[in-house]
Amino acid sequence: MSQPDHIIVGSGINALVCAAILGGKGAKVLVLERNDRIGGCMRTEEITAPGFIHDVMATTFVLFITSPAFAALGADLARHGLEFCHTGTPTGVLRPDGSHAVLRTDRAANIAALNAIATNDGDRHADDVGSIERNAGLLFGLLGGSLWSYPTAKLLAGDAWRRSPRGLAAFLGEALVPARGWLESTYQSETVRALWAPWVLHAGLGPEDAFSGQIAKVIAFALEAAGAPIVKGGTKNLLSAFEALITERGGVISTEADVASIILNGGRATGVRLASGETVNAKKSVICSVTPTQLYGRLLGSEAPKADVEATRKFRYGKGNFQIHYALDKPPAWRGEGLDKVALLHLTPGLDGVSKACNEAARGMLPEVPTICVGQPHALDPSRCPQGKAILWLQLPEAPRHIKGDAAGTLRTPADGQWTEALREAYADRAETILASHIDGFKDSIIGRRAYSPADLEAMNINLVGGDPYGGSSTIDQSFLWRPFKTSRNHQTGIKNLYHIGASTHPGAGLGGGSGFLLAGRL
Repeated sequence: MSQPDHIIVGSGINALVCAAILGGKGAKVLVLERNDRIGGCMRTEEITAPGFIHDVMATTFVLFITSPAFAALGADLARHGLEFCHTGTPTGVLRPDGSHAVLRTDRAANIAALNAIATNDGDRHADDVGSIERNAGLLFGLLGGSLWSYPTAKLLAGDAWRRSPRGLAAFLGEALVPARGWLESTYQSETVRALWAPWVLHAGLGPEDAFSGQIAKVIAFALEAAGAPIVKGGTKNLLSAFEALITERGGVISTEADVASIILNGGRATGVRLASGETVNAKKSVICSVTPTQLYGRLLGSEAPKADVEATRKFRYGKGNFQIHYALDKPPAWRGEGLDKVALLHLTPGLDGVSKACNEAARGMLPEVPTICVGQPHALDPSRCPQGKAILWLQLPEAPRHIKGDAAGTLRTPADGQWTEALREAYADRAETILASHIDGFKDSIIGRRAYSPADLEAMNINLVGGDPYGGSSTIDQSFLWRPFKTSRNHQTGIKNLYHIGASTHPGAGLGGGSGFLLAGRL
């Protein structure tokens, strides 16, 4: 490629969306990835046994298929082989006493099922997801739009005109209610509360955090409307489709190209310097899909604006993530009707259990009873494993980045607070004991197991600081107008022609590709 118009550092979902959109507008784009493969948190490998295909980190793409990025790129990606697999039961919950609930992609069925668990709980569910529908224009405009922009100002002004300024203020105030407040004031059943409480963890929040109630309602709406799809054959096929599309549009992707620093000239970003010593210049911009730590520390170094260096010092990362993957000799025999087809099943005592585990992890403790999200890819995509076999994808969203102790008091933790291989396997055993209590003959069915601690995840992707997959804490003070910094303005930086995208920027974490799409639209 001759000198590119845009250089993109990193190759996660936002970088790939940005590259594909810019390429579609005729721009020449160069994507530089330090690892031996593209994808960021999207990685597919046979990590347990031959023939068992695991998505090592991210696996569910409801945010992508409902995004503006997919609306723009979906047909072309499909042309390059992208297919999704679905199930009519995207999520569910299973509690220690065996009580459980399953959500379907059918509102009438959900209303009936939840009303059967507790009188009126199904009707209240209809009200909650219905409120997301009624306010979709405002909600998704704020969740996914460029906040410092004329369209957003027009959106807010129009909504204030329709509701009255006080009505808009009341709506925004209601959106700040924590999940605990929402669930306890809305639903009678602890099981129904338990169905939604764990989902706030997947947004990088806890049930006591402001805005967690609203984001849980948005997730409930999205799951009911679009399910919890996975990529047929593994996320590697999404990456292959993106690579083919970017290449078709004149872009170039270079792996094992570690960007060591950004080149500045006259206060503008003009290119990058690789760890190999090679320099690459850009005609128009340098776009970094990284964390603030990477951008204002490693990549800019002494040339980073002092205000941004100070803001980076104050930027908070969230809880770590812990992953476990299983290859099984047979599909799990769950002790609960209909659970074998659920895409993402949470194992938790309930709202208080989520709150307790979340608090323990935030304090640096290994949770005594972690919240366990169990994905069953084989139930959606039989091609992931040999016929008659099964695979499980486990995510434990409440893992301390730096370990101060064990809430159960049974595991010996290292004095330096770092994850070790022995502690990783011991903590995986704790989760496995909980899992086995819900599945008949589970331990005898295990062919292979592979666990990843927060430290392992960071080793695979330096942007997962302490194993945080959400690019930093997603509490309200680090979201929307204030992500990543209080002075942030869309995806600009304090340096001309240097832009910042990725999970650490608005609209935040997830697989929607929002920041890449927004910036590409602007450029």
